[in-house]
This record gives sequence, C-alpha cells and structure tokens, in this order.
Amino acid sequence: MKRVYLDHIAATPLHPEALEAMLPFLRDRFGNPQSLHSDGQGVLEAVEEARQKVAGLIHAAESEIYFTSSGSESNNFAIKGLALANRSRGGHLVLSAVEHLSVLNSAKSLEKLGFTSTLVPVDRTGMVQPEDVDKAIAKETTLVSVMMANSEVGTIEPIDEIAKICKTRNVLFHTDAVAAAGNIPIDVRALAVDALSLAGDQFYGPKGSAALYLKKGVRIIPFIEGGIQEGGRRGGTENVAGIVGLGKAAEIAQAKMAERSEKAKVLRDLLIDRLPGKVDRVVLTGHRDRRLPHHASFCIEFIEGEAMLLSLDMKGIAVSSGSACTSKALKASHVLLAMGLDHALAQGSLVFSLIDGNTAEDIGYLLDVFPPIIDRLRTMSPLYTKYLEEKGK
Repeated sequence: MKRVYLDHIAATPLHPEALEAMLPFLRDRFGNPQSLHSDGQGVLEAVEEARQKVAGLIHAAESEIYFTSSGSESNNFAIKGLALANRSRGGHLVLSAVEHLSVLNSAKSLEKLGFTSTLVPVDRTGMVQPEDVDKAIAKETTLVSVMMANSEVGTIEPIDEIAKICKTRNVLFHTDAVAAAGNIPIDVRALAVDALSLAGDQFYGPKGSAALYLKKGVRIIPFIEGGIQEGGRRGGTENVAGIVGLGKAAEIAQAKMAERSEKAKVLRDLLIDRLPGKVDRVVLTGHRDRRLPHHASFCIEFIEGEAMLLSLDMKGIAVSSGSACTSKALKASHVLLAMGLDHALAQGSLVFSLIDGNTAEDIGYLLDVFPPIIDRLRTMSPLYTKYLEEKGK
C-alpha cells in the first residue's frame, strides 16, 4: 500500500546526517562529558559544538542555550522557573488562550502556589492581538508567554510586537517556538525575547532532544536539581547522542530552511485551495497566509476527526486530529474552541503537515481517497442526517 506521511507536527523523520552524527556516541564515544579524562572531554567538545549549532539556528549566543528532553520540558522550565525566580516582582502571568498544554498546565500548577494568570483571547484565525496582551499586563505581572506558531492551526503570531510591549512594560517574555524553530527564520536578538523553547523532532532531529534559550542575565530556577550540568540549571547526565543529533539537525535546518519552505508552501497551498472543492462543508482553520509553510488544517462538518484519521490511515495516509497531545482525548480542542468554533465543528479537526520529500502526487492521492471517506462517514452521522432533513433533501 502507498504510504503518505502528513503528520510533521507529531514527528519528523530523523535526517540521515543527524543519525550518522549520533552513531559514534551510541557506540564507542560513550564517555561522560563531565569526566575530566580524555574520553569525557572529547565528548564534551561534541556537546558544546552542538550547542553552538543550535544557537546559530536562532541567532543566540551558545552560552544562552540549555539542553532539555522535550519541548514540554522546555516550556515547564521556562514558565515555572522564570515565575518562581522573579516572584518578588509579582505573581501574575499572561498567556494566550491557545498555548500548548505544557504552558497552560504549568500556569495552573503555579496557581496552587498563589500565582494568578490571565488568558488573552484570539480571533477566528487563532491570532493574538498585541493590544490585548498590553491590556492584560498588570502592575504585578511577571511573565508573558505567547507561542510563536500554533501547531494545530498553523497561525504565526505577532511575536515581535508582543515582545516590544513586554520590554516597554518591563515584563519577561517567553515564546513557545517548538512548531516554528527550524521551519521559519528566528532571530532572538531582533525579537528581543527573554526565553524561547524549541524541539529537534520538529526539524528532523531525534525525539527526546530539545532546548531552552534563556537571554543572558535573566534569572531562572533550575528545573532539575542535583548536578552541575547545563551551568547548574538542569542537572542530570547529558543525552549526548540526542544533543549531537539536535545540533546537526539545527545546522541542516538553517542551511535548507528557505528551500524546504518554498517546496512546502506549494503543496500546502495546493491542498488548501483544492480540498474545499473536493468535499463540501469544509472550514479552513488558522490564518490563510500567515501560517507555517508546511501546515494545512481544516474542520470537516458532521464527522469526528478520529474517524477520518483512522479511515485515512487504512488508505496509507498519516495525519493528525487536533494537537499531538490531545488527539487521543476524544474531546474538542481548546485551541479551536478559543477561536470561536462551536463544539460540534471542532470535533471534526484534521491537520495535514508536510515533511521534506512530500510530492504533488502525495497531495493528489489524498484528494482522490478523501472524498469517498467523507461520503461514507457522513452516511453514518446523525448530524449530517439532521442537516439534510433541515435542507429538505
């Protein structure tokens, strides 16, 4: 059976060059980078080289990069660590309503310690309005966190404007750039952000490899205590192979970003333009143009996303329904509900995210097999039956 992988947001394939870079550290170069002997120091050099490459991807200083195990860990590290370290300045957080659960749940944990938080709304495209962030900032606000791009609907947020507001208001600003880093250009200096999360599995690096950018001079509480690794800010023996793979993937992403982006945009736009002509009652989610280059997302009326996902999988096509962390929850996405979609429509979410190597033939195959799937599923949908009755058919 033909297999078409359109689930970039869940995971990307490991780049062959990243795998090759990792292999020595899974075989012979097994030394601990904290060891003073040559077996350890040689490995430490590889870790620091990877740190330099990750820093280069976002135009940071290598001393501002802290390796973690995932985007979720980076987000937890940033939200909890920054809030607690700067609690004397205030105990109020400002977040967008469409943040990843690792950000929202971190804020909820802080609320148990006496912090408060305000959720800033988004418009129908999932866009945060900078003026709403400005209005939400209070005298006791310590931290603002707004993601750079939403993995579920693809919308790219106006981070530059929000960062300027935070700087003017003397408030720390973190952005979850997991969906963005390696896929769109990022310059932390130009953006003036204080902290930024990224993850390697979003740009062809290994799973379990991620990082937190922390601007020099910004105070943070260590997330994992017990060791001197990562400047004493994250204890534990380093995942050397993963870090090396992350570094190589970052280097490749920086070099090939423009080429990958242009190819992905052509296929993305082909899918966005043609799918509504193949299936009726389809709603594009997210901003039409200000979106990730590899991302197309829709809600299909009268059908649940899981049914479509499984039916497509039987035809050899891998996609997502909702975010990677909620696709098994069998409930409507908080992102889509925050955007103003009603609960029934939000249940019909599908996310198509392209990987390097997808072709126009892949999109053509999807457009061929998808309409019969929708026709079949709608014959079993009581919502669709009611719709037809109301239409007088």
